[in-house]
Amino acid sequence: MRILRILAAPLCGIAFLFTFGAAQAACPPSAIASLEKPGVAMRNGVDRGVLWRIERDGRTSWLYGTIHIGRGDWVRPGPTIQKALTQSDTVALELDMRDEATARAMARPADPELLARMLSGERARRLERQNSEACVPPGSLSKLQPILQVTALAGLVGRADGLYPEFGVDETLAVAARNGNKPIVALENAQDQLKVLTGNSEAEEAEQVDAALDELESGKLRGQIKELADVWARSDAARLARYSEWCDCLNTPAEQRLLKRLLDDRNPNLADGIERLHASGKGVFAAVGALHMIGPQGLPTLMAARGFTVTPVLTNAQEQTAQPMPALAAPSPSPAPRAARGGKAVKGQRAKAAPAAAARGGKSAKAAPAAPRGGARAPAKAAGKAAPSKAPAPAAKGKVRR
Repeated sequence: MRILRILAAPLCGIAFLFTFGAAQAACPPSAIASLEKPGVAMRNGVDRGVLWRIERDGRTSWLYGTIHIGRGDWVRPGPTIQKALTQSDTVALELDMRDEATARAMARPADPELLARMLSGERARRLERQNSEACVPPGSLSKLQPILQVTALAGLVGRADGLYPEFGVDETLAVAARNGNKPIVALENAQDQLKVLTGNSEAEEAEQVDAALDELESGKLRGQIKELADVWARSDAARLARYSEWCDCLNTPAEQRLLKRLLDDRNPNLADGIERLHASGKGVFAAVGALHMIGPQGLPTLMAARGFTVTPVLTNAQEQTAQPMPALAAPSPSPAPRAARGGKAVKGQRAKAAPAAAARGGKSAKAAPAAPRGGARAPAKAAGKAAPSKAPAPAAKGKVRR
């Protein structure tokens, strides 16, 4: 169940609003300290994740499926993602975790009476043990809504494998947008996401807290998160679309209800927000959890049904090998051209009106691709190109680029 939240909702990133020092030698290093480990380098950018180009009314926008945790060497976007960002006027996220109002809402203390009812007895002892194992100082999370406490703990499980909420892809994109002076728009708000997570009753929230504690205690969540991160990093949309076969996260009615609330119930509103921004004359780089991109209710399918031409750009499984980023261009004596559709140039880099496709060779589709079963891998292309999409897409309404 926790793996659904890490893919579909950025609230696991609440952990980075707090500082957890490595109080013991057995504790994982902090996110910043992890950057000093051998082999971690941020000088190269490698294309990761799943990306679609969407076009309508002569304008181009983008759909990027993210993961809400990440590694230190994922901080710099790859060349294809960087091009798409440069072409865009606005970055649209589920939540802007650095927004002050969002941060306040996330950290707002829960009702003390609710905490006393829900976190008592054996459940409280189990939660205390998990905080200790995660090296979270006593009391750091104890005033938060119960579901947020266990969700934050779930976001910390991957630290042993170098995966941190602080390096979540949404977070690093927000930093890149601010550095490039691009506006950031939140497609949702923290209160709505919290309502999705808590369910319709206190009893349902308690059930989810217990399920989360089961997963944390069993240790299986760590393996799930690592596999999820590997699938995302390979741009393996086909395996991502089959997540129900390997996530072990849809076994109960409660888990199935959670999935519906996290994805199917939210996707139309996310699509509405992206469509409004695009219709206002902006090129939008919409970055939301990767599970929002797959299936008949995924955003590529929904946008195709609204008349967008949807083209896969990064969707085929590929071996990700670090390739040097192109050197930043020297300042030009004449003013650098602005990115297409009025977007601002990325700070420190000359912006060019990029071609309509961020990566050549991507086949057109109406919606999310269905790559060959098993997601055959192919060597990554040189920087600035993406592996061509070989898979047909499921039928959807809307324009298709042939």
